Amino acid sequence: MSGEQYPTGFRRRCAVFTLMAATLMMSMDQTIANVALPHIQGSLSATQEQAAWILTSYIVCSAITMPILGWACLRWGRKRIFLLSVLGFTVTSAACGMAGNINQIVLFRALQGISGAALLPLSQAVMLDIHPPAEHKSAMNVWAIGVIFGPIMGPVLGAWITDSLEWRWIFYINLPVGILAFLGLMAFVSETKIGPRQPFDFFGFATLAVAIGCIQLLIDRGEFKDWFASNEIITEATVAGLAAYLFLVHSATGPKPFISPQIFFNRNFIVASMVGIMQVSTFVTVMTLQPTFFQELLGYPVLLAGVSMAPRGIGMMCGALISGRLHRFDVRHIVIVGFVLIAYGTWQMTVFSLGVDLWPIITTGLIQGLGTGLIFGSLTAVAFSTLPPHLRTEGATLYSLLRMFGTSLAIALAEARFTAQKQVLYNQLGQYVRPDNVLAQPPFVGPRFGFSGSGIANFDFEVNRQAEMLGYLDDFRLVALLAVFAIPFVMLLRRPTTSQNLVIAD
Repeated sequence: MSGEQYPTGFRRRCAVFTLMAATLMMSMDQTIANVALPHIQGSLSATQEQAAWILTSYIVCSAITMPILGWACLRWGRKRIFLLSVLGFTVTSAACGMAGNINQIVLFRALQGISGAALLPLSQAVMLDIHPPAEHKSAMNVWAIGVIFGPIMGPVLGAWITDSLEWRWIFYINLPVGILAFLGLMAFVSETKIGPRQPFDFFGFATLAVAIGCIQLLIDRGEFKDWFASNEIITEATVAGLAAYLFLVHSATGPKPFISPQIFFNRNFIVASMVGIMQVSTFVTVMTLQPTFFQELLGYPVLLAGVSMAPRGIGMMCGALISGRLHRFDVRHIVIVGFVLIAYGTWQMTVFSLGVDLWPIITTGLIQGLGTGLIFGSLTAVAFSTLPPHLRTEGATLYSLLRMFGTSLAIALAEARFTAQKQVLYNQLGQYVRPDNVLAQPPFVGPRFGFSGSGIANFDFEVNRQAEMLGYLDDFRLVALLAVFAIPFVMLLRRPTTSQNLVIAD
């Protein structure tokens, strides 16, 4: 694309605003329903397992739909697919709010996942297309604000809406944003050139869809079903492995595979995707653990818990803005600094106690957010720096899909690790609470504790709290180590030039 073909001025600003609206709507919707799940369950008279499908159906259908976007955009045009996705997401959001029973909302959430699958990858691809290569890093830093800020604010906004209004409004708020994004796309985003008709690789898509769907089901339902103690999880793992094997063999031997093999031979894209999975894992793990840590252990009300998480979002925006201005620095060094900040901030959390005050929470959140902001846009820009423009939509789809898997896997593993460690630590601490231990007798313990009546219950409650606290600290420690582990992989990236997105031989 030549320089004169890039939109400028008012038109570009409006296009960016439109893309950010679509990005924020999708990214926030990934987490906003989580806090309202108990309310939805009670309102619709659903069991816990039925209510869990409200989240699972959305994630699984979104993951299955993503791989087909590259072929669909080439066949019908990216703008048409984008408009259809925004329209579908908005309509299904309204339908979720009007659902009268659990079956309806699970169905509408599945349709919402299918519609919303295109929003993040297509907004990323369009954002790259409307900026010249020299501005790609700055553009990705702006786009990153919507991607990261949405999941941070989703639980806070969801909790406030559920308490102040009703759970249905967490879906209704998408209506004005969706309408605005639809009109903005119509007015300010150009259609891409429709390519020659390509035969649809149904076998490749089917095997990939089955593999993705089964893996996502395994991840989302593993904790609920006690992992491989369940026949369901074993079946899903077996089917996923077989489907993935058939897909890889078909892609390697087929004449026109479903996903272009060129993508998998692009060093920057593959390495950046691996590093991106580790980065998003550090982000979502802490973000998932902190709400329950603040509310259940520290006793924070919903609003204070939300405010306590806000510094991470502020730090993230500052990091993105700073990264966008560091044009003369090696992108790899910026990403490494980001991981160092994440590791340092998270490691500081490993010394938290039940009596921690608000200031350490604010400072660690700011540090972690700053590191995340430095990484996200820079890493995304370098991932696409050597990818040909005709593979950009397909690459954006695969990049988003891998990050989605990283998010789901990190949440599942963090919760599984926390549950297991909490039980182990409870047993270890509980063995010291016995009548023959002088440290379990006054004056070493308060008058509420004893070995009769309510004193035993108080002992049990306190041991459980301490075990939970140590479980959280263990997860925080693993996050810090994961951030350090990611640093050597960053140096495998090749540095693009700031003006042309070309590879400089290392």
